[in-house]
Amino acid sequence: MISRVMSAELAEHAGQRVTIAGWVHRRRQLKSVSFLVVRDRTGLAQAVAARDLPGEESVVQVTGTVTASPQAPGGYELVAPEIEVLAEPCAAPPFDLFRPEPGATLPTILDHAPVALRHPRLRAPLEIAAAGAAGFRETLDELGFTEIHTPKIVGSATESGADVFGIDYFGRPAYLAQSPQFYKQAMVGVFERVYEVGPVFRAEPHDTARHLAQYTSLDAELGFVRDHRDVMAVLRDVVAGMTESVRRRAASAAALIGATLPEVPAEIPAVHFTEAQRLTSCDEPDLSPSQERRLSEWALREHGSEFLFVTGYPMAKRPFYTHPDPARPGYSNGFDLLFRGLELVTGGQRLHAYADYVAALAARGEGTQAYEGYLQAFKHGMPPHGGFALGLERWTARLTGAANVRQATAFPRDLHRLSP
Repeated sequence: MISRVMSAELAEHAGQRVTIAGWVHRRRQLKSVSFLVVRDRTGLAQAVAARDLPGEESVVQVTGTVTASPQAPGGYELVAPEIEVLAEPCAAPPFDLFRPEPGATLPTILDHAPVALRHPRLRAPLEIAAAGAAGFRETLDELGFTEIHTPKIVGSATESGADVFGIDYFGRPAYLAQSPQFYKQAMVGVFERVYEVGPVFRAEPHDTARHLAQYTSLDAELGFVRDHRDVMAVLRDVVAGMTESVRRRAASAAALIGATLPEVPAEIPAVHFTEAQRLTSCDEPDLSPSQERRLSEWALREHGSEFLFVTGYPMAKRPFYTHPDPARPGYSNGFDLLFRGLELVTGGQRLHAYADYVAALAARGEGTQAYEGYLQAFKHGMPPHGGFALGLERWTARLTGAANVRQATAFPRDLHRLSP
């Protein structure tokens, strides 16, 4: 490794001669002096030189003496530098990366993502996403969960109501997984508490600011629950842990783009679906985006919470493995978590008895043959269990105030985009 000091560490080396390395973020050449601003993974550092400088996005190594300078990024700069060019660009970036705001449209940014994401403001949401995923893992590790890794190529398209991508698997039909749902339930029989961070694929032809064909799903499943409320309590801790992780790990990125981190209440308010219908004058078996926004406004106004659980969705709108409410069988022990006007998480209690699965499939006019692999676990004893799935890109977009989920995605895949 090149031995170097990061730009954020210069203050710790005042008066010392050190080496930094990174990309030329900006160069300013005046009559008697020149300034070279170098960008690395921790921020920006300035060097004061007296000669011609390499161009923007050149990769350089700079050795100089650290000196206090109020005008420099971070309050320190390198003087008397020795500059070594490690690589030179052969093309200019699609827009100036040194300007405070990206001077490009979203399509231009997405078309040139490998370079565009170097802009500090475009990189920041990805740093926040990474911190959120780390907080997800950290919280569940502390709660005794085991991380698992499940197949993303499956032999049947039966996991949910979403459309699937078919592929040729050595001459046989196969599909990209819509969810790790079946596998994480099976692994409750192995570890009791499991989670996964991985891609899922939805072939639904949505062309909206909130949908992607591939996104990162944060999934968790836990056994020995009383009902869905135990799952909701774990989810509350997870959301709080993710928020705190962003606060600890990505505070500068959040500040750069003005992201407002929420306060997660000790107990997130909850309304039953029937009450949600009353509050929004809804008579449909599901909530529309506008109704989700109205419910979030109500929760903020009445409870001071940017989060709201909606529980008890009609069984007809939930997957066959959802556990019904024993007191109201037409409604489910399922829930959604709304955050800032958008459905962020879906979860609930699952069926755990084999006979109940047979009955649930029969009630929907299906047999068990297509589900034999899935139902194996339930033939051999499974505890009451439940879980949830959270879309990382949606979470990040809500945190950062992004108008489009693609602004919180490194290389989005959607109805139109398959590159870069």
